[in-house]
Amino acid sequence: MIHSVRFTCVLDTNVIYPVWGRDLLLWFAYYDLYTPKWSNHIFDELRQVMLEKGIPSGEAEVNLQKMNNAFPDALVQNYEPLMATLVLNDPKDKHVLAAAIKTNANLIVTNNLKDFPNDYLAQFGLSAKSADDFLTDIIDLNNETCVKAFRELVMNKKNPPLDQYEVLDKFRQNGLKNTADYLHALI
Repeated sequence: MIHSVRFTCVLDTNVIYPVWGRDLLLWFAYYDLYTPKWSNHIFDELRQVMLEKGIPSGEAEVNLQKMNNAFPDALVQNYEPLMATLVLNDPKDKHVLAAAIKTNANLIVTNNLKDFPNDYLAQFGLSAKSADDFLTDIIDLNNETCVKAFRELVMNKKNPPLDQYEVLDKFRQNGLKNTADYLHALI
């Protein structure tokens, strides 16, 4: 078994919302397939997105607290001073790169690849991948554990309860087509 818990990834807001991507990313982290990281800036954006999508404020806070409780070492701190030195296409993304640098991450997982040019990230020993590419890479490294994590995710979906094929369809609808197809081939 390839054990990649030391592989550290900063999860950008756009991969932890919607919930389907977040759930699979967090179940894979729970199974020690990688180490997730995020920041207060990322959570501020996530909170704002949830509110815009109609999720009540209290429920949004509970979701954020659950993530921090499940992964108490995931919150990156003291990254803010680095932001002033960074140059990205979208200055609003500096906090993501700063958090990745501060925590010595291996990768930024984002669906906003155009704003994280790999040639610039390489200067910091980093690269960026989409959630779909990142998840398929994890599955490729450890099929059995990924299938276990996926099945546990499915068993814990109760509102509404869905079978594994319905969950795979939800992944496909949320931009995780290759991930869903790969898992489908394994189950």
